[in-house]
Amino acid sequence: MTSKRAALVIAAVFVVYAVLLGWRGVLLIGTGEPVAIGLGVAVLVIPVVGAYLVWRELQFGRRTEQLAHELDLEGGLPVDDLPRRPSGRVDRAAADAAFTQYKVAVEAAPDDWRAWFRLSTAYDAAGDRKRARASMRTAISRHDGV
Repeated sequence: MTSKRAALVIAAVFVVYAVLLGWRGVLLIGTGEPVAIGLGVAVLVIPVVGAYLVWRELQFGRRTEQLAHELDLEGGLPVDDLPRRPSGRVDRAAADAAFTQYKVAVEAAPDDWRAWFRLSTAYDAAGDRKRARASMRTAISRHDGV
C-alpha cells in the first residue's frame, strides 16, 4: 500500500471515529444534566482538534509531494543510492556523509528551499524523523516565501 493510500485510509477511519464520537457528545448534551452537558461539549472538542491535526498532516504531505515533483522536474532530486544493510536500512555512515554534504549546502544558502529539501531527505535516511520533518517544514516555508 502506498503512503498516500494509507494516509487516505487513516483519514477515512478518523472521519468514522469523529462522527461516532460526535454523536456521543450530542447524546450527552441532550440529557440536559449540567455534568453531562459539560462532558458532551468536551467530547465534541476532541473530533474538532483531531480533524485539524489530520488536515494539517495531509497538507504537509501534499506540499512535500509538490516540492518533490518540482525538484524532480528540475532534475535536482537527491539520488537514493546509499548502501543498505541486509535489513534494508541505510548504512548509518553513508547517511551521515550525505547529511554532512547537505548540511553544508544549507549553511551556504539558508534561503534555498531545495537545500532544505535535500537535507530533509538526508535526515530521513539517517532515521531522524523529527529533524527530517522540521527541515521539510523549513523547505516549504522557504518555497512559499514565508
